[in-house]
Amino acid sequence: MANKLGVGVIGCGNISKAYFSLAPLFRGIKMRACADINMEAAKARAKEFKLRAETVIDLLKDEEIDIIVNLTIPAVHYEVSKAVLDAGKHVYSEKPFVLSIEEGLDLKKRAEKKGLRIGSAPDTFLGGAHQLVRNLIDSGKLGAITSGTCHVMGHGMEHWHPNPDFFFQPGAGPVLDIGPYYVTNLIQLIGPVKQVAAFATTPAKERTISSKPRAGEKIPVNTPTTIHALLEFANGAVITLNTSWDVWSHGHAPMELYGELGTVFVPDPNFFGGEVRFTDSAKPVKKLPKWNHPFGVPNEMHGQGMMANYRTAGLADMAIAIAEGRPHRCSMELALHAVDVMTGILRSGESGKYVAMQTTCERPAALGVKDAKALLAKKN
Repeated sequence: MANKLGVGVIGCGNISKAYFSLAPLFRGIKMRACADINMEAAKARAKEFKLRAETVIDLLKDEEIDIIVNLTIPAVHYEVSKAVLDAGKHVYSEKPFVLSIEEGLDLKKRAEKKGLRIGSAPDTFLGGAHQLVRNLIDSGKLGAITSGTCHVMGHGMEHWHPNPDFFFQPGAGPVLDIGPYYVTNLIQLIGPVKQVAAFATTPAKERTISSKPRAGEKIPVNTPTTIHALLEFANGAVITLNTSWDVWSHGHAPMELYGELGTVFVPDPNFFGGEVRFTDSAKPVKKLPKWNHPFGVPNEMHGQGMMANYRTAGLADMAIAIAEGRPHRCSMELALHAVDVMTGILRSGESGKYVAMQTTCERPAALGVKDAKALLAKKN
């Protein structure tokens, strides 16, 4: 692929730094410009990463930009992505892709009319650990997956995020903010979901920020913060998904999948790497040997140790897929089905009824070692 697609970013907040710093790892894309409704934020990021700072309107008109990455808050994902498509550019969105099926279908129609692509985070399921689990499942060593559990629980973002307000508003909460990592990984490992059921509660109606610079400020909570859900998959598997921002500590594993022939312990889907363990029937639990997958190699400090972080892998895969004329893995169909599952969980929590999915999708193509290496830029 001789020519790289020019990439612009709308939204220069916290997550933008990961995109700008990690994009050079990949071929097929070139970060060129950024925009934000706060021009000072755009200028600061532009200076930090040697990019052009533009207004949103100018970025949409920029002829050197082929793909725009939508890093705005979830409440405006649809409006921004619509503007990008209407401007004739491909769009790649942060999660959640949209907040309703209707919004997603409208974007799909706009993209198809102009021959454009839509992609969406999360791309952590492309990580070495999760692709190792995918390889294990696809090999048949676990037999059919029949059930499982997922737990993503903590005590909220007000303890570390500088502006945590939107995490506690409709469009966020633990299901729509952290849930995409878990739900998307489940779909790529097992397949589409048939129906869901859930209970949802909001124990605290307001939160006190303990992070700087707004420590001590109180913010309202207008979306459920503890949701226990049950997902029935099209293949018959039944998975429990517990999400909460009302838990100080727990001892649950992030994800366990139970097959006819064994169990696999899946590391946190919020990250690319981690240890994969499994049982072969009644034999003792053991670690799978390290896989030579490039997206499982630790490359970034996190807390007290190194971790694997390859965000923008999904964006690069989309850019290369456009050039090669093949489907991209972080697809609109996958993202929309995940939104269907998550919004269905919230509706079930409100109504107390089962909610059937309105959409479906194919599992994205696996990303083996060879294909992952093909996404990386050649080292000098």
